[in-house]
Amino acid sequence: MSINPLQSGALMMSRAPWLAHYDAGVPPTLTPYPGRTLLDYVSDAAREHPTDSALLFKGSAMSFAGLERESDAFASALASLGVARGDRVGLLLPNCPQFFVAELGAWKLGAIVAPLNPIYTEHELEGPLRDSGIDTVVTLTRFYERVKRVQPKTTLRRVIATNIKEYFPPVLKWLFTLFRERHDGDRVTIASGDYRFDTLLAAHKGAAPHRAPITPDDPAVLLMSGGTTGTPKGVVGTHGSYVITGLQVQAWVSSVLGSGDSVIFLPLPMFHVYGNVGVQSLAFVTRNPIALVPNPRDLPDLLATVRRVRPAFFTGVPTLYVALLNHPDVQRGKVDFKSIRICFSGAAPLMADTKQRFEAMTGGRIAEGYSLTEAMMALCVNPVKGPNKLGSVGMPLPDVRVRIFDGDQGNREMAAGEVGEICMAGPQIMSGFWKRPEETASVLRDHVDADGPRPWLHTGDLGYLDGDGYLFIVDRKKDLIKTSGYQVWPREIEETLSAHPAVAEAGVAGVPDELKGEAVKAWVVLRPGQTATEADLRAFCREQLAPYKIPSYVEFRNELPKTMVGKVLRRALKEGS
Repeated sequence: MSINPLQSGALMMSRAPWLAHYDAGVPPTLTPYPGRTLLDYVSDAAREHPTDSALLFKGSAMSFAGLERESDAFASALASLGVARGDRVGLLLPNCPQFFVAELGAWKLGAIVAPLNPIYTEHELEGPLRDSGIDTVVTLTRFYERVKRVQPKTTLRRVIATNIKEYFPPVLKWLFTLFRERHDGDRVTIASGDYRFDTLLAAHKGAAPHRAPITPDDPAVLLMSGGTTGTPKGVVGTHGSYVITGLQVQAWVSSVLGSGDSVIFLPLPMFHVYGNVGVQSLAFVTRNPIALVPNPRDLPDLLATVRRVRPAFFTGVPTLYVALLNHPDVQRGKVDFKSIRICFSGAAPLMADTKQRFEAMTGGRIAEGYSLTEAMMALCVNPVKGPNKLGSVGMPLPDVRVRIFDGDQGNREMAAGEVGEICMAGPQIMSGFWKRPEETASVLRDHVDADGPRPWLHTGDLGYLDGDGYLFIVDRKKDLIKTSGYQVWPREIEETLSAHPAVAEAGVAGVPDELKGEAVKAWVVLRPGQTATEADLRAFCREQLAPYKIPSYVEFRNELPKTMVGKVLRRALKEGS
């Protein structure tokens, strides 16, 4: 039986109700996607717009032509050292031009890039280096000794060290050499057999590497996932994942983001999927410059960068937005944010008060979004122009699908408004975990929909879709608190506490209790100059929450333990209590 176009459209809307709420001009699909990689976009920009800025860093700029030349030289250097297709190249670097030069250079040989968290301890670094079979690492000089201490326990054979100052403008480089280099741990002696990044580039300047034929299906990256809750696992993402994500986000923000003329602000670390896949892909696909911030906790430097580059697209996490709102220069109106047209927020829940205050200050909208490393930025995000529903992380981008399955077996699809496990499908989701087939099978499961069977990523997050197709996150399955027979979601209590005028941040978790099984405990950071007692906060919660949700304990802290991208580490709070 044939289905006419009107019936087909109605069927699509019933399965994807969010399509009816897309901003004008955002298409329901972008298929077919081009058979290209980010390398193609960078090469095109270097040829057609050679002087346009690709990277902005500390007052200096690297053009697309310069990025192409430098990455060619580095690819030639890696090839001379024996790096080949399929090899893993680790990058232990903050946000700096060296990251992009090394990443693109490795990709040109068909190697797989493995970005690593610069704050990893030796113990934390050992696992990813060994498990991913990384035999080459590019590291900042201040991390060099840490790498050398862990090297004998791994397969690591080549260590390439780079100084943060190598792409500084001349005056800043001179000042850094005089006053900061030794203090910051960047003046190190490189062991015999290891290499200097700048020396390799100079030796291969002007060289044209023999570029491996790269297809969208080839593996490009190993991103670490699971490090906050268990053993880190390497998530395999393809070259096609970058392009698909970049084109989807471009379609979503095209009403506010131009091509080649809109600075994209990147304080998020490049070892995280948000910056590495989301921001990098958007920038290269749209030919817009990326303004790099190496340390988002260095707020004076971050604000100086805002003043200098006047970003159009601001990317951040809730803790960064809170920190900016509380900074004295911001509160005194000494920083102009009016260039910002759109902000994305992700990685952790954005409190309503933070969103409202930042939007009022900048005039730009914060669109809260949601994705996972395993999804390779198959993204849900609120519309740029249309309604942003309070508490929602938005709706799926073109060609991304979301379903809610029951939280027990994960087989029964839930109706609108019913809570279950969030599952995602999209053309860019991970290929799997590196050499972990059992764990891959546990989270990538085939389900049949109107388009036939396809792999769906079971996220481990609980939430629901409303009737319009907006996604609401309830919490992590593992973070659920069971107290006196009731189920309590930490996020709901954190939202409530954060609405108190004296509270800057809050984290909530369950702690053992002989009578209740688990008791609700809150850890709270107060705003500067504000006071509140445990009784005050419990009374405030009592006005808005059922009795069993009210924290049994409130502990005040100067700060909360967080990941590099600003997620509160509930596990660390529980362990320290």
